Amino acid sequence: MAATQEHRASPMLKRLKRATLASVLLVACSVTGHDAWSQTSRTIKIVVPFAPGGGVDIVARLMADQIGRMQKVSVVVENRPGAGTLIGTEAVARAAPDGNTVLFAANSIIINPALRKTSYDALTSFEPVCLLTRSPNAVIVNSNSPYRSLTDLINDARAKPGQLSIALQGPATSQHIGTEKLKRAANIDMINVPFPGSAPAVTSLLGGHVAALFVNYPAASEQVGAGKLRVLATAARRRSLPDVPTIAEVVGKDYEEDVWNSAVVPANTPKEIVAELADWLRSAMAVPEVRSKLTAQGFDPAGTCGADFATFLRAQATEYAQIIRESNMKAE
Repeated sequence: MAATQEHRASPMLKRLKRATLASVLLVACSVTGHDAWSQTSRTIKIVVPFAPGGGVDIVARLMADQIGRMQKVSVVVENRPGAGTLIGTEAVARAAPDGNTVLFAANSIIINPALRKTSYDALTSFEPVCLLTRSPNAVIVNSNSPYRSLTDLINDARAKPGQLSIALQGPATSQHIGTEKLKRAANIDMINVPFPGSAPAVTSLLGGHVAALFVNYPAASEQVGAGKLRVLATAARRRSLPDVPTIAEVVGKDYEEDVWNSAVVPANTPKEIVAELADWLRSAMAVPEVRSKLTAQGFDPAGTCGADFATFLRAQATEYAQIIRESNMKAE
C-alpha cells in the first residue's frame, strides 16, 4: 500500500520539482540576466547626414566601434546625406524617442533653420547628448597649385573677381559659413562649388577641378600627409598646425570657424536613456587608443555633455543667425 502511494506521488513530485526549478531559473534570469540580454539584443543606429569619408563619418565610426565593444551592443552607422543634411536630420527628428536612433550632427543642425524652412527646430526637436570633438577648417590647394600661401590665393582672386572656384561641403555647413566669412574678410569674390560631403569635395580638388578647397582639416589630412594637397591656412583661433598660419593672421581680422561633431537624439527621449548614452560616449572618448586616433586626424576631443552642451548649442544658434543675416547668405 505504501509502495502504491509512493508510486502515485512520484509524478506529482516530479511536476512540482520541475515547476520549482523553472521558477528559480526565471527569477535568476530576471535578476541577473535581463540587462545582459537587453544589451546584447539591442541595436543602436547612428545616422550621419553626410556622405561617407568626412569628419562626422570618421568620428561616428570610431564611436560605433568602441561603444559596441565596451557595452556589448550592436551599433550600425547609416549615412543619409542630401539637401544640406536635412534628409538625415529630419529623419532622426521623426524617429521614436527610445535612444536607439542617434544623430551625429555638426554645425549644419544649427545653420539650416537660419537659412531655410525646416521641419525641425534645432533647440527643441532634439535632446542634446554630447559635444564630441572640435576641429579646424582649412583652406587647402592641390600640391601642384601655383598658390604657395593664402596671400597668393587672395591676390589672384582679387585680380580675377568671380573667376576662381572654391569647393566646400554644403550648403548650410560650417564650410559654407566659413567661406562666406573668408570672402568678406579678404574682400574677394570666388565661385562656391558645394558638394554633399567633404570626401567628394576633396576628390574634386585632387582632380584639379577647383582652385581651392575650404574643408574640415581631418577630412583631408591623409592627402596632406601624402603630399597630394597643401594647407594654406587654418580657420582656428590659434595655430593648430605649427607651420601653418591662421586665416586671422593673413587677413588681419578676427576670424574663426571650426567644426564640431556632436550626438543628439529625438526630443522626449527619457532622461535616463540620454544619460546612459552620454556615459557610453564619454567612456568611449576616454579610451587612450580612441583619443590618439582622433588627435592624429586633427580632432580635438571634447566630451562636453548634458546641460553644458545645451548651452553651447544655444550660443551657436545666436552667433550663426547673426552671421547669416548680416551676410545675406542664401541656401544654394
